[in-house]
Amino acid sequence: MELAKMSLTELRRLQSKVETEIRRRSDSARRDLLKKMQKMAAEEGLSLSDLLPSAAAAEEKSAPTKRRTKAAGKKAAQVAVKYRNPANPQIGWSGRGRKPQWVIDWLAQNKPLAELEAVAAK
Repeated sequence: MELAKMSLTELRRLQSKVETEIRRRSDSARRDLLKKMQKMAAEEGLSLSDLLPSAAAAEEKSAPTKRRTKAAGKKAAQVAVKYRNPANPQIGWSGRGRKPQWVIDWLAQNKPLAELEAVAAK
């Protein structure tokens, strides 16, 4: 295979295929090793979670079950409002994620964010 003669598109396709194959083989090796370790532990009457605290999570990942998502069975915890819009106290922001426009405008006026905290405490 002459890499120098390949077009950029062909090289990118090849790169994608190589990355996919590396990921596949790595995952396969991980699963095989985990199965071997589980078998060795079982022969001694133990489970991997008995031996390693983080093994319980690894065992769950290797189990061929439905794909898990954050939304499956868990609700995101509500975060308390830390900052309130002084023009409209009904509007708040937890301080996490993207800043709302009213916070950006507030900071653009060189006003400290701490003043919005004080509004939230009232």
